[in-house]
Amino acid sequence: MKKVRLEIVGLSYSQTQSGAYALVLGESTGSRRLPIIIGGFEAQAIAIELEKMTPTRPLTHDLFKAFSETFSIEVTEILIYNLVEGIFYAKLVCTDGTREVEIDARTSDAIALAVRFNCPIYTYEFILKSAGIVLDDETLPSNENTIAAAPTEETVSSNPEGEYQSKSTEELKNLLQTALDDEQYELASKIRDEINNRKQS
Repeated sequence: MKKVRLEIVGLSYSQTQSGAYALVLGESTGSRRLPIIIGGFEAQAIAIELEKMTPTRPLTHDLFKAFSETFSIEVTEILIYNLVEGIFYAKLVCTDGTREVEIDARTSDAIALAVRFNCPIYTYEFILKSAGIVLDDETLPSNENTIAAAPTEETVSSNPEGEYQSKSTEELKNLLQTALDDEQYELASKIRDEINNRKQS
């Protein structure tokens, strides 16, 4: 399967889930965005490294990197390889110079390590097709790094039952555009899913 390279384009407090954060990944050579809801600790770990801040004591991901480097193990890439019932699955591709090993990881942890090892992040086309959001005219913010709160599942949240059922498809399309304009990517993914469900029925 062909891999698509992703970059981190945004990290901000989630406006739809209390105590959660929205990590937005975008394809390097396209306009699609992949919103992932992550917990506060993982958001903090990513934000600290993106901002090149140095905590007083090593965080778990810093410890992992120090441990790996001590034993000459390098993380060469991160691959978000599956999406099942709204949960993303990722793995680390590691090498010690003689053999390559893939290690299963939560997506948020994998990305926290990607920014520390300065390695590329990839996903497959089918994941971008099913969970990605296409932006036409966009002005994306620089990373908004806000910290703290409780952890949550790494999901593209499914619609609360009946939330959009009373709205017409045209109204949903307008809501989708508004959510994209306001950079509310996790909300946009919910609306997009409802539109897609109607197309299939």
